[in-house]
Amino acid sequence: MQQKFQPYRSALYIPGANERALEKAKSLAVDAILFDLEDAVAPAAKDDARQTLAAALTTGGYGARARIVRINGFDTEWGEDDLRVAVAANPDGILLPKVSTSAQITDLSTRLAALGAPDMQIWAMIETPLAILNIADIAATPGITGFVLGTNDLAKDLGTKFRADRAPLLASLSICVVAAKAHGLIVIDGVYNAFKDEDGLRAEAEQGRNYGFDGKSLIHPAQVAATNEIFSPSLAEVELAERQIAAFDAAKSQGKGIAVVDGQIVENLHVATAHKILAMAQAVG
Repeated sequence: MQQKFQPYRSALYIPGANERALEKAKSLAVDAILFDLEDAVAPAAKDDARQTLAAALTTGGYGARARIVRINGFDTEWGEDDLRVAVAANPDGILLPKVSTSAQITDLSTRLAALGAPDMQIWAMIETPLAILNIADIAATPGITGFVLGTNDLAKDLGTKFRADRAPLLASLSICVVAAKAHGLIVIDGVYNAFKDEDGLRAEAEQGRNYGFDGKSLIHPAQVAATNEIFSPSLAEVELAERQIAAFDAAKSQGKGIAVVDGQIVENLHVATAHKILAMAQAVG
């Protein structure tokens, strides 16, 4: 049986301590939820947040949304407890912050195996200059599922100034996409901070999609609809994909290796892309 396609157009951060937000997330049209025990939770609230999130995950009700828990790093006093409690609540994956080397992924994999969850997805926050330098090794580490870009932290560490076109970050964004695609990983773009600025969000999401990101991480439910729209195939893209597949199948039945649609060559590579478009369209309805 073919595995169901899981989209990651929208990945919304939800603070682990916010019971109301945890409940509301069950009704939001997001593809993934990044349950946050790290930046969104004050030090004094870490223990309560851990238990609140565990109760929400155990109760369930999140449907087909990917459930990913961002824990604190193991260089903090909270990381080990975060991982233990999160694994017991059986999310889809664990998101490790500030991953800069492949050794951190290997270490998390070892810890998951010791907790009886060797197959749990491992996600890496890519948010440091060292991560960019080591991105190929990180992407090749056994057990990793995907990247989530931490563009705010990356920009801070690089000392860049904010620009709407993200020009100072484009080299880093591009190399992350290349490394992810080379190893079959999911890669999710960073957040757009001005959650009331839909035009700005749309521009940045369009840029991310054009670069090859699978989706975008979000900080507010108001950002979900626009992001889902931009990372979904348009009706025109779906219609073209269907015609490309049909034309190629017809050509193949005649012993030909290529087809022509709208005056353009259609080869195996175009058909592979067309099937991905249809799979995404079916997954997102």
